[in-house]
Amino acid sequence: MAESKLVIEGGHPLQGEIRIQGAKNSVLPLLSAVVLCDEDVVLERCPALSDVYAASRILTHLGCRCSFRDGKMEIRNGGISRSEIPEAMMHEMRSSITFLGPLLSRTGSCTLYLPGGCELGPRPIDMHLHALRQMGAEIHETHGMLRLQGRLRGADLHLPFPSVGATENIMLAAVLAQGRTRIHNAAREPEIRDLAEFLAACGAKISGAGTDTVIIDGVERLHGCVYRVMPDRIAAATYLSAAAAAGGSVCIQDCCPEDLTAVTEVLRQMGCRVYCHESRIYLQSSLPLHAAPYIRTMPHPGFPTDAQALLMAAHCKARGSCMFEETIFDSRYRHVDDLIRMGADIRLSGRAAVVHGVQKLSGTTVHATDLRGGAAMLIAGLTAEGVTELTELSHLDRGYEDPEGVLRSLGAKIERIT
Repeated sequence: MAESKLVIEGGHPLQGEIRIQGAKNSVLPLLSAVVLCDEDVVLERCPALSDVYAASRILTHLGCRCSFRDGKMEIRNGGISRSEIPEAMMHEMRSSITFLGPLLSRTGSCTLYLPGGCELGPRPIDMHLHALRQMGAEIHETHGMLRLQGRLRGADLHLPFPSVGATENIMLAAVLAQGRTRIHNAAREPEIRDLAEFLAACGAKISGAGTDTVIIDGVERLHGCVYRVMPDRIAAATYLSAAAAAGGSVCIQDCCPEDLTAVTEVLRQMGCRVYCHESRIYLQSSLPLHAAPYIRTMPHPGFPTDAQALLMAAHCKARGSCMFEETIFDSRYRHVDDLIRMGADIRLSGRAAVVHGVQKLSGTTVHATDLRGGAAMLIAGLTAEGVTELTELSHLDRGYEDPEGVLRSLGAKIERIT
């Protein structure tokens, strides 16, 4: 397949309205949850992402038939005929690990491999496996291959960290388990709430999703449903950050402002005017921006780690200095080298990064180091003098549906070239 790149001409303010895609971080666990259902499922507002296609290939391998058109994913579920996922399929995306809980719960045994995805440092699945053992699973691991078997039963589970992936996997394993499961110190991200609402629409009994204690009472079966995926809060944060950095006025439609409070508060600190009304966010940005003093990534409702690179790119030309502290992942500053190549002044020390605003960035050839790092380079290119070429777009396409088309609709000068 020919390699593509985005060619971005900087210096053009953004103006207009856009609608936000369905959430990547929600739709992937929903697709994993289809394994638990014994009827057809339809997902509306399903984003056209490479990770969605990868999840569909896994479902097809397991025995489903998937079709996708105009934002609607239809999954014909005639029964799960396999309990093994090939290594190559697992390596296509990190969130493939969310097939672990539902596949074991539905079939009583499964074989899969440690997943792939963005290289953001170690993201161990120890919490996933420890919880499944407490629920009665026998687990054997050899050279990255996992074999699990057992009839799952409810358990009282305490997570040492509010891991989103572990919370999702336990929820998915518990809905068909015998008895009651309690997850203490559960992740509170909005995507957890969306997964619970989807499972409930299929007949699951879940309470407390969105709080630190989730309670699941196992049922015998799940039926199908038609479900609309929640809006993507990180895509919304990306386009808000782009408008803030490039200047202009934009309206983000079909989003959930409450889920973006931590991000919009930083944008206000930077001098942007931000107004929220029902499912819309309005942002006006008059350059230059002013640096927010301190941004620390935290589990929800704190500042999201997925937005750290986005706001760092927006800070490169802001007046003053901002200190970032990354507390979630070990290797989430991989985008910094290319920002520095464009003229940014960023100093790294362990989990901290200090951004000193500069007067200008210069366009050059940069690459997407990971999904959100790629989005950061896209934002930097919109603010740079001259032309920026962004390569390795496979990372960007994992999480953004037609980003160049969205930005062109707002007045950006951007083109994808193969």
